[in-house]
Amino acid sequence: MKYLIITNHSYMLWQFRRELITELLARGEVVVSTPFVGREKELSGIGCRLIKTEVDRRGANPAKDYALFRKYRRIIGAEKPDAVITYSIKPNIYGGIAAAQAGIPYFVNVQGLGSAFSNRLLAPLVTGMYRHALKKADTVFFENSGNLERFVEKRVVAADRTVLLPGAGVDTDFYPYREYPSEENGLRFLFVGRIMKEKGVNELFAAAEKLKSEYGDKVHFDVAGFFEDAYSDRVKKLSDSGVITYLGFLEDVRPLYESCHCVVLPSYHEGMSNVLLEGASTGRPLITTDIPGCREAVIDGKTGFLCRPADTASLYDAMKKFAAMTGDERRKTGLAGREHVLDFGKYAVVEKTIAAMPGKSTERIRR
Repeated sequence: MKYLIITNHSYMLWQFRRELITELLARGEVVVSTPFVGREKELSGIGCRLIKTEVDRRGANPAKDYALFRKYRRIIGAEKPDAVITYSIKPNIYGGIAAAQAGIPYFVNVQGLGSAFSNRLLAPLVTGMYRHALKKADTVFFENSGNLERFVEKRVVAADRTVLLPGAGVDTDFYPYREYPSEENGLRFLFVGRIMKEKGVNELFAAAEKLKSEYGDKVHFDVAGFFEDAYSDRVKKLSDSGVITYLGFLEDVRPLYESCHCVVLPSYHEGMSNVLLEGASTGRPLITTDIPGCREAVIDGKTGFLCRPADTASLYDAMKKFAAMTGDERRKTGLAGREHVLDFGKYAVVEKTIAAMPGKSTERIRR
């Protein structure tokens, strides 16, 4: 079997799909079409052959997108894979159409609906493009039931060709439970992610400023991740004033989960948040928005708190509610979260994905 994986991010593919890729390599050859943004050596090291393919992830230039479609068509024609596997919106649409035209089985991963589906002008266009791209897809994988139900309701894909995955899954051995830290020096709230509007950072920063003014050194806000240029000045101002501690991008965030008391992600849309699964696996309570891809990681009131998206007051109330708990209540909330995410194990994702693939084997999945 020869598998062609088409994605828009080599680093993320390695971070969240390497267990699946290892299983595919045990069954055949794996070729990866991707922009080179990190972890290429690791992907090559386990046996993948890489094809550097630039993708304008956020752009909406028709000429560039058509060029990308033609590139995918050429790659598929040259490689002649037995199956094509796609991740993220442009590979899903343009790689999917190219695979369909070549008559090759293809398997699409809808990791989230993204900002395009929040735009009233773009949403109908993208929905129509997805409907065309998925017409002949063998299987469409979803990371949350809300996205799956929306695609079925809009007749983008038939229900019998969908599979619901527990996100990308979380390796609970790699993110083991860690004892809840001392609160002697105050509570540490942690945000991990790209600093951009869609991750809810406007609401987070506003709530942090208000809580800092009320609690002073009893609360701390750690922020890790790249920031978009539009947030450069604000991040610097909040850092200089002591409202947040900006940590930049870190490849290994496990020490941050271990040292924090609560993981906060007020995102507007997610497929299934890896940050929430990783934080809960470490035994940390969660505060996140009541949206598909976030709410699944939380049992509201038991493993953390849900708030309304794009609502500073709702986020502030949830964070203040958490701060009002006793230390033992917070510790037990984290323990309950660890138990909850055991159902989101990494190998459950691998097994369900492999089961839908051609050339599947009865061979036991390696753990």
